[in-house]
Amino acid sequence: MKYRNLFFDLDGTVTDSGNAIMSCARYALEKMGYGEEPEEKLKRFIGPSLMDSFERLYGMSEEDATKATKLFRSLYVDNKMYDVTVYPGIQELLGKCRDEGLKTFVVTSKVQAYAERIIEKIGLDGYFTSIVGPDPTDFSSDKSRLINRAVAEYSLQKKECVMIGDTRFDIEGAVKAGLDSIAVTYGYGNPTEVQMAHPTYIADDAADLTDILL
Repeated sequence: MKYRNLFFDLDGTVTDSGNAIMSCARYALEKMGYGEEPEEKLKRFIGPSLMDSFERLYGMSEEDATKATKLFRSLYVDNKMYDVTVYPGIQELLGKCRDEGLKTFVVTSKVQAYAERIIEKIGLDGYFTSIVGPDPTDFSSDKSRLINRAVAEYSLQKKECVMIGDTRFDIEGAVKAGLDSIAVTYGYGNPTEVQMAHPTYIADDAADLTDILL
């Protein structure tokens, strides 16, 4: 096994949280005066930070994007956070990785406290060494800093680490941090954008991930 330390993105990689995220984005946009938005555009909220999405996709000012982010979180935390399912085969893969003595991490742009609560709620907390994410006031979509934080905190060798995710933010973060990466196609990432980020491997499902990692 080439990789001893596996960094998993959360939304779109471990869990299918599309319905929760898109419904909260729709709610925030409606409260901000936007009309009904197409699902394809709402899907782009899955992966980057909320501030980045509101600013980049809708041209909001920092002030308006902050308001929209608060609206999103007000619905998400109270009603939608646990509206997720684990992708087929992922729990089995995590179990095999644990049995092989590999370290597995969640590295996510979701607020770390939220990610921790979700992982515990869905019963996967026993599979992960740690969960690494930003605090609520950190709005950056640069995943390389989270990857580097995990590497530093656990004294890992980058050549033994791999980032696994569904969007270009995961792959670009890995490239910037100097790690190999695996792009999964079953999530919410734009295939063209992901390809342009140059992942080391591509996996269509948990079986493909198992073949690459084990």
